[in-house]
Amino acid sequence: MRMVLEQFSLEGKVALVTGSSRGLGEGIARALAQAGADVAVHGSRSVPAKVVAQIEELGVRSLGLVGDVSRPEVCASLVEQVAGHFGILDILVNNAGTIRRAPALEHSDEDWQTVIDTNLSSVFHLTKAAGRHMVPRGSGKIINIASLLTFQGGITVPSYAAAKGGVGQLTKAFANEWAAKGVNVNAIAPGYMETDNTEALRANPDRSRQILERIPAGRWGTPEDLAGAAVFLASRASDYIHGHVLVVDGGWLSR
Repeated sequence: MRMVLEQFSLEGKVALVTGSSRGLGEGIARALAQAGADVAVHGSRSVPAKVVAQIEELGVRSLGLVGDVSRPEVCASLVEQVAGHFGILDILVNNAGTIRRAPALEHSDEDWQTVIDTNLSSVFHLTKAAGRHMVPRGSGKIINIASLLTFQGGITVPSYAAAKGGVGQLTKAFANEWAAKGVNVNAIAPGYMETDNTEALRANPDRSRQILERIPAGRWGTPEDLAGAAVFLASRASDYIHGHVLVVDGGWLSR
């Protein structure tokens, strides 16, 4: 019989975390490394060399990657680079994303397409590429980063809301096909977090006050608040969890 804490160990596993040069992705990459995984980190414009070094200081291996995940060929290349370098890919975290804020009548077609390609289409392409390694092997963990806007419409972010709603549905669709094949596909929906994406909201005294008044925990979340959820969904402890969107929001949705 395994001791329960052993089920959370990621020792010997290989993970790819997209969009991990800073913010939530960096925090998730660090958490997986602290649990024992070798972690490939990714930046859209440059290799996140600082994060690579910090992960290696934890005594595990790391690999820095760069590429625009809105391009399907880049998604396929990232997965192949990780599998080629480490010999396997056990965990994929689809975290890379962007946001464009504008009222619906002013939301440009260009902004719409950029957000959909980066936040939604990339999840499809990366998951499919990872599945080509995981499904034949009969094991693997895929974690998509959803949002409170997977459930709500938001304000002035129609493309982001549409993309994150789609991420929730893709999570369920892939889980329906792959659960019986030994591959877990789940998602984490962060609440209002202290990241670049929310900088404008936090700088607006009225919006920041309105948001904090609705969060029962009384504070903005941090990347560290996702660490436990990420390790759980990446580990053996979540083997019977499929198609679930785990909300980490300080209680926002319960208010």
